[in-house]
Amino acid sequence: MIKKFIERVFGPKKARKPTAAKERIFAQAEHGIRREELSNAAISVCEGLHRAGYKAFVVGGAVRDLLLGRHPKDYDVATDATPEQVRSVFRRARIIGRRFKLVHVMFRDETVEVSTFRANHPAVDADEKDGRADEHGRLLRDNVYGNQAEDAIRRDFTMNALFYDPESEEVWDYVNGFADIKKQRVVMIGDPTARYREDPVRMLRAARLAAKLGFMIDPATEAPIVELAPLLDNVPTARLFDEMLKLLFSGHALNGIEKLRSLGLHAGILPVLDALFNDPAAKAFVVLALQRTDERIAQDKGVSPPFLFAALFWWPMVQRWRALEAKGVRSLQAMHESMDDVLDIQRKTLAVPRRLDPLIKELWLAQPRFAHRSQKQAFRTLTHPRFRASYDFYALRAEADDADKEIAAWWERFQFADPQTQESMLLPDDEPKTKKRRRRKRKADEGGGEVAMNSAEAPGTEGAS
Repeated sequence: MIKKFIERVFGPKKARKPTAAKERIFAQAEHGIRREELSNAAISVCEGLHRAGYKAFVVGGAVRDLLLGRHPKDYDVATDATPEQVRSVFRRARIIGRRFKLVHVMFRDETVEVSTFRANHPAVDADEKDGRADEHGRLLRDNVYGNQAEDAIRRDFTMNALFYDPESEEVWDYVNGFADIKKQRVVMIGDPTARYREDPVRMLRAARLAAKLGFMIDPATEAPIVELAPLLDNVPTARLFDEMLKLLFSGHALNGIEKLRSLGLHAGILPVLDALFNDPAAKAFVVLALQRTDERIAQDKGVSPPFLFAALFWWPMVQRWRALEAKGVRSLQAMHESMDDVLDIQRKTLAVPRRLDPLIKELWLAQPRFAHRSQKQAFRTLTHPRFRASYDFYALRAEADDADKEIAAWWERFQFADPQTQESMLLPDDEPKTKKRRRRKRKADEGGGEVAMNSAEAPGTEGAS
């Protein structure tokens, strides 16, 4: 039984070759996309390739979004020109990638990604020693070029396999993608099991697209996901991080996280989610952080990956901090060890770049400082370069009953008050450091050990006081 299960999940399988019907071409009156809705850069790339004698279409998510009345954030173009030929057409263009060779055509404020039509192929078996796939069937190389119909078939979901020609203003459809968008369905092209084996990240994309667009995942497309979720363990963590960023900053992060959990895809990427969502207090804080992120994106405001990751990992860090303090580790040392432990553990499954660590830690380290509102410490906190982000984090905690609401309200007033009002709001100075050191030394001599942070300073306890 166990052997059969392992072979079924991890063993290579041959998939039936997906077939495309004859293309359907929709005129502008049918699809409703207007040429002027596209970016000038996307139109320029298509026109430049047409003039050079090549086919060129806007393709993928941009066409899908335009059909849904959304404004695409970026544009991809597909062509029958090879990467080298594309580069020769445009002065500012460079070839990137090994696994998938692409060309970036750069304009002043936009970069258009151009891909060559790729050939359709059955799923690659592990025993095919050509280096195109790993032992689980995941594609490592895919630079076999083909025609437009083949390129449509090898794309992931039908909604992403539509081609728009800015010159004729026609939409070309080989896989019934136009109808699936109208029916609000996420449908895999070909055999879903084989396509997930080729690239397990497609499971995450299915969840992200369903959450972002409010679509349902087609039952046949969804069915293999729970069984094949372990294949994500074989995906480079950097790719998983990129896909999670797309989900978290899609404007529908909360829906996306809930979809990941319902499909069982979170366990190998964000294993902390189960613990967070099973703890009412932790869940309240994380849900609020995700909601605020979605709101900022909807309002076209900037969002910060370090801020959101600090929120997602805050609760595990606090629990680890408390556990170390309970073992007698000094508070500041315990906090630093906890921060490192939590980030290192998470990095094993999701490659959160180390460059984000200092920013995440700054937000965490700032939290106890808001309890101190004397003259010296209040102005030191207020003038810190990361004050606003740190305060927003504290205010978010207060809203979720994880921090003192009165302290959050005090800082909200203090930061915008005139100097005279600020002076009147300050609390008496904390006791001098020398006196504090003597008191700690006396307690240590008496066997009391290091004085821990009081409840107003300790994270996760303010709301309970």
